Amino acid sequence: MPIEKPEMILIDVDGTLVDSVPDLAYCVDIMMRQLGREPCGETRVRDWVGNGVERLVRRALIGQLEGEPADVDFERAYPIFLALYAENTSKRSRLYPGVREGLDYLKGAGYALGCVTNKAAQFTLPLLKDLGIYDDFGIVVSGDTLAEKKPHPAPLLHAAEFFKVEPERALMVGDSISDVKAARAAGFRIACVPYGYNHGEDIRKAGPDLVIETLAALRNELEQAA
Repeated sequence: MPIEKPEMILIDVDGTLVDSVPDLAYCVDIMMRQLGREPCGETRVRDWVGNGVERLVRRALIGQLEGEPADVDFERAYPIFLALYAENTSKRSRLYPGVREGLDYLKGAGYALGCVTNKAAQFTLPLLKDLGIYDDFGIVVSGDTLAEKKPHPAPLLHAAEFFKVEPERALMVGDSISDVKAARAAGFRIACVPYGYNHGEDIRKAGPDLVIETLAALRNELEQAA
């Protein structure tokens, strides 16, 4: 068994708990049309998600994962996207299979649960509430809660301090290399789901401690843990 039984479990949002790409892609495409450009489409947006909406807008403007758009283009586009996403945070987004069952088990088993995401609080909190999972978490650390966000360890350590749990007794559950890097830097164990947003790369290549097919599958791993 590659993980020890933790006292605290932190879970990422986009790509782990929630498939938010349908809403994000809708907003990107409307933004692009308003700018007089061709829409990007959900398939391309799916590969660009995972580092916050500012990074997503920049990627959409240049049509690729790496690089930067002209400042004037970004300054015009970003407010358009923010206004659109404020109205479309959860209209098309859905919980992944196994999330509700997984959260019910973790709560019932008495684990301290936190949510750590790079999504800004103005979008995170309504999304979690609309999908009925906000009350499952003792703390929500959003992308703008602290000065740093994942892959920096600060958000994870902030949650650990809140729950008064030592990092070596903590588990992060995510879907991307950003989650893996943050967990390693914080001294956490890291479990990943294979279905999320990792820019088209198999998350196994990032070397997490554990890969689980769904959040519900974490139950079996925890019940076997020392």
